[in-house]
Amino acid sequence: MNLSVTKEAAQWYKNELNLQSGETIRLFVQYGGCSTVQKGLSLGIRKDDPAHPAVQTQEEGINFFIESDDEWFFDGHNLLVTLNDGDDFPQFNYEK
Repeated sequence: MNLSVTKEAAQWYKNELNLQSGETIRLFVQYGGCSTVQKGLSLGIRKDDPAHPAVQTQEEGINFFIESDDEWFFDGHNLLVTLNDGDDFPQFNYEK
């Protein structure tokens, strides 16, 4: 699986969470919400340090990662995090 975060999405996280370069954001599975890959589950975010990352990427000085114990959620999909004009918050796009 691959994890990609656009510059616009990374900048949004930096601004909204008051992040400094070098800080890390974990994308994790949570109960509730909706996704196109797993019913009744969605992704959450939080500041955290990686223990056993399945995938990592860096954008705008921020490190984003998904732990290996959450990899099952993606069911073979890659994750692209975007922020489009007019969006209030980043979007999670699951791609095969």
